[in-house]
Amino acid sequence: MHPGHEGREAEIVLYCEKLDAALSLFTERLGFRLESIFPADDPEVVVLSGHGARIRLERHAAVASADPAVLQPADRSLLVTRRIGDDAWVQGRAGMLYRDLIPGRLTGRFIASHIRIPDGGPVPDYVHFHKVRFQLIYCRRGWVRVVYEDQGPPFVLRAGDCVLQAPEIRHRVLESSAGMEVIEIGAPARHETLADHDLQLPTATERRDRTFGGQRFVRHEAAAATWRPWRVDGFEARDTGIAEATGGAAEVHVLRATGSRPTPAQRHDGELLFVFLLSGAATLRYGDLGEERLGEDDGCVVPAGLEHAWTDASADLELLRVALPAGR
Repeated sequence: MHPGHEGREAEIVLYCEKLDAALSLFTERLGFRLESIFPADDPEVVVLSGHGARIRLERHAAVASADPAVLQPADRSLLVTRRIGDDAWVQGRAGMLYRDLIPGRLTGRFIASHIRIPDGGPVPDYVHFHKVRFQLIYCRRGWVRVVYEDQGPPFVLRAGDCVLQAPEIRHRVLESSAGMEVIEIGAPARHETLADHDLQLPTATERRDRTFGGQRFVRHEAAAATWRPWRVDGFEARDTGIAEATGGAAEVHVLRATGSRPTPAQRHDGELLFVFLLSGAATLRYGDLGEERLGEDDGCVVPAGLEHAWTDASADLELLRVALPAGR
């Protein structure tokens, strides 16, 4: 019996170097079904069931438990930047390609992934949910058709749109355009993805006001959004409504520059301030420590307490800004 599973159905634990090949063998040839997988961006553990048995495939002999309640103190000492050419795309869940936007993952507290589906058409996904306390999906390029529990029929998420995937809401990716890309931000960094084989989507009921883990599902459509002055001079913003839906646990805005002048220096005292450049370029100046010139598809995490300002912004600068908690 695997440690930590006393009192549950016994699992057979198998260690394997090539997890993808083992998963294909058990599901496609031996008739097992997938129950859970984590982490989604670079899977290390897969749990399968079938023929009266449970199989746990582990890529390494020792894998930490993916418990969303265990949150380690965040590393607030360093500015983290990630440029588009810094690393390769890796194979993740359901054939998707992942690019890590927060190296080190802030001691396991947050993950940000740039996800790509190279080929258009149906996606080999299944009804599933995630054990998270926060999860944002922002459509970066192309489109993707998705369906969510109690949120009505499937809909298309287009470039600039986003959703708040409330904790444990069941959902499924149905199809996408070729080269579709999304930005996904979640907490904690290591979390389980579990299949729900009993639920059919879309559900017969439609309850848009339902809460999941204290949060409401949000679908933000860029085409219908209103731009308003941002609380920091030099930007205007469209609010996704995520601050209200999470009770202030998080906020997500898209910002665009209203001029090339430097923005006022600012600080935050929150858990996370993540910024991803959707278009254009700007220099991030941080106190007396230096500066970084960032461009399209670059991202950064600004640690709490660090004075910083955006300077030399191009006219087409547009940023995705994610902060936990809201107002920071």
